[in-house]
Amino acid sequence: MGNSLQDQLLKAGLVNEQKLKQARSSKRKNVKQSGKRGPQPDAEARQAAQRAQAEKAERDRELNRQRQEEAAKRAAENEIRQLIHTHRVVRDGGELAFNFTDGTKLKRIYVNKDQHAKLVAGRLAVVRQDAFYEVVPVEIAERVRARDASLVLVQNQAAEEKDADDPYADFQVPDDLMW
Repeated sequence: MGNSLQDQLLKAGLVNEQKLKQARSSKRKNVKQSGKRGPQPDAEARQAAQRAQAEKAERDRELNRQRQEEAAKRAAENEIRQLIHTHRVVRDGGELAFNFTDGTKLKRIYVNKDQHAKLVAGRLAVVRQDAFYEVVPVEIAERVRARDASLVLVQNQAAEEKDADDPYADFQVPDDLMW
């Protein structure tokens, strides 16, 4: 079993010493020329590999960009949530109902008289935080509106000076008028 195929062929007389040396020599030359790396891939295979690598890099970049956008979106949502939570006005013991709309639904929160007056005057605003509604100062509502306008539900404009052409300027709206 220790005999190689070349030795076996030589013993059988099928090849002579000279052909054996030529075969060994040509084998060594081939290995030396190829640099012991095996056969070189042809140009088409190299181009296909480069295209595949470029496509993979593009997919990776796109996936990374999407992940960064999602992370930025989550960070902005958390920032808004923290902003509303830290600056909300406490509404404990509110006896007056303040009605407002959220999309197509009519919603109601209970506030005290002072908060109701400030909501009507435009010094407080109602914002949505997840599934709840919070009352915040108008400055905070402006900051929330800058980040996501859909979260600010009620922000009345402060009463400006009266218009000279207003035909109803002589008529006062009662303070206790509620809708």
